[in-house]
Amino acid sequence: MLGRTVVLLLAGALALPSMASAQTESAGETGRAPQRVRSVTLEGNETCPKAQGDEVVVCSRLNPDEQFRIPKPLRDSAEPAAKNQAWANRAAVADQASRVAAGIPDTCSTVGSGGQTGCALAINRAWAAERRAAEKNDSMIPGGR
Repeated sequence: MLGRTVVLLLAGALALPSMASAQTESAGETGRAPQRVRSVTLEGNETCPKAQGDEVVVCSRLNPDEQFRIPKPLRDSAEPAAKNQAWANRAAVADQASRVAAGIPDTCSTVGSGGQTGCALAINRAWAAERRAAEKNDSMIPGGR
């Protein structure tokens, strides 16, 4: 009786892995990455295409208002950092930083006796730089504002 039970248990244990592998392969879970992953951007009333064979299709819908615009990551281009600019620009940045640190007149600094005289000048420069950046961004958009 004990021998027969052991034989049945062994037969069942051997049959289970083969049944499990048949189930996973029939369900498409082979443990392998798909051969092809396709990313599709849909516009208007387009439908997502069907996957063919061992393929994964990822669909995203584009906002109709953004359809013909420059992508947002490319739209706003800020000025490059000083280390990536020409030598003359880097020298001008270093000169202005040293002027502010020393409290020289027209620097809008709390350090030194002449630092307070440049605050209006600094505000005007900041405003002009902001306007230039806005105009540059507007010129990149077809049709402008």
